Amino acid sequence: MTSTLELARAALPALHQFCRSIRAAVGARVRSDGVLDPRRLDREQRAAHGLAWAETTVHALDAVLKWAERARDDGQFGAGEEQVLAIAFGEYSSQLLGGLPISANELVRPRDMGVSEEASQLAADPAIAALIERGTSPDARAALTAVLLAGDLPTESVGDDTTDTIRDQYRRFTNERIKPYAHAWHLADSLIPDALIKELAELGTFGVCIAPEYGGLGLGKLEMCVVTEELSRGWIGTGSLGTRSEIAGELIGIAGTDEQKARWLPGIADGSILPTAVFTEPNNGSDLANLATRAVRQESGTWQLTGAKTWITHASRSDLMTVLARSSGPGHAGLSMFLVPKSRGIEGDPFPTDGLSGGEIGVLGYRGMKEYELVFDGLETTAEALLGGREGQGFKQLMKTFEGARIQTAARAVGVAWRAFELALAYATERRQFGRALIDFPRVSDKLAMMVVETIAARELAYFAAREKDKGHRCDVEAGMAKLLGARVAWTNADNALQIHGGNGYALEFEVSRVLCDARILNIFEGAAEIQAHVIARGLLTDGR
Repeated sequence: MTSTLELARAALPALHQFCRSIRAAVGARVRSDGVLDPRRLDREQRAAHGLAWAETTVHALDAVLKWAERARDDGQFGAGEEQVLAIAFGEYSSQLLGGLPISANELVRPRDMGVSEEASQLAADPAIAALIERGTSPDARAALTAVLLAGDLPTESVGDDTTDTIRDQYRRFTNERIKPYAHAWHLADSLIPDALIKELAELGTFGVCIAPEYGGLGLGKLEMCVVTEELSRGWIGTGSLGTRSEIAGELIGIAGTDEQKARWLPGIADGSILPTAVFTEPNNGSDLANLATRAVRQESGTWQLTGAKTWITHASRSDLMTVLARSSGPGHAGLSMFLVPKSRGIEGDPFPTDGLSGGEIGVLGYRGMKEYELVFDGLETTAEALLGGREGQGFKQLMKTFEGARIQTAARAVGVAWRAFELALAYATERRQFGRALIDFPRVSDKLAMMVVETIAARELAYFAAREKDKGHRCDVEAGMAKLLGARVAWTNADNALQIHGGNGYALEFEVSRVLCDARILNIFEGAAEIQAHVIARGLLTDGR
């Protein structure tokens, strides 16, 4: 019998050809005289977003195959790894042929994208047919569940001893210092304790990607992914603490002056300076081109900020704001980025800085840092606050951080997805109904098997994007794909984990209730799923990848 590895290798060319056919069919609908027409792209969203999801699915399968091949080379390709590979290729190929889920109640089918004939050809491919037969069978899911029950989670190695050691270190830390306390912090809606932030800083969490000359570890996005994933496995709040440091560190590292780097990067790296990203406005979520907050240069050379911002995470306890504001005319070209210091808030006075006020936004999940609306009322900052000393470059500077930010969000999603699986597996093995453990029922064990398969697919796609970034390759589309899939998997896992808990999952005392709330935000921030799919489609159709 042909091995699953051989079948997967044989299937990939056909899957990539199918995606090329989709791209050609959709491209014909959305181009005018050979040029992408934004209005046509909007009108053909269903087909275009189907293209984005199809490419994301096949890229994920490609990443899973590479993971399986590394496992084989390292002598770690066992029964669990083989079943993950088979189920991933079987289920995802079946979805490509029958209907791709692009939301909870939306499916995109081949006919929607104009590739019904090509889908029939794909279905007739011997490797695809064999993988669907092998990977979608109840036996495959049962075999994987048996491996999980034996305590053998499929390999998590990235093929690098140093990175694997980092994972082990952060997993121990998360198990000891975060998991036992996270749910109580969530229920109390309290800030992540200062003592824990200090411990995270001592581990180097806030300077993973900052250059060593500024006190950072000088590591890559892959290591950042692993750190973020492990911390988010304990609580998305702790996994997200480093996000603002990552954004600020990359902004300043890429675009800052030598003086700005020397002033801010060492403090960000050692955790003494906590940054916050101040971009979103009440009437402009993803529509950055229409930001209204004004930055007006004064005769003295200083800048005065006026306007409103919203959904600003960790705004009160932060020391540095990276503020995107309009310093000149309309559109993206009128935006500038500012590095604005502020005083840390205290209880009873969350915003002691002159010219700055704000109010907390109550949220279902994603707690630990708190969300705020901010009002700038003539807040003054120095001439040196302009990032890179260059006006009108704010949007371009921010765009250079989007790849890293989306990769990190994908890693957060993977961590949340793993925690949902852990909670579901523990409950399904301990809880008994009708004289049997819940996991003995196929509808429960099937859910658990698919949780593992999809989480590995999302993880490996995120790692692929991170590796591309570390090689210096452009990876905006790949980073978007990783975020798109990761967010869906985190939500699906959390939803199924709560379902396995039954009524208990709906009780606040059970941790899975928190995980469900935390998972929901991942499809919204750092680019809502619909926006993300649109951006991916536009990139694929514009760049001709």
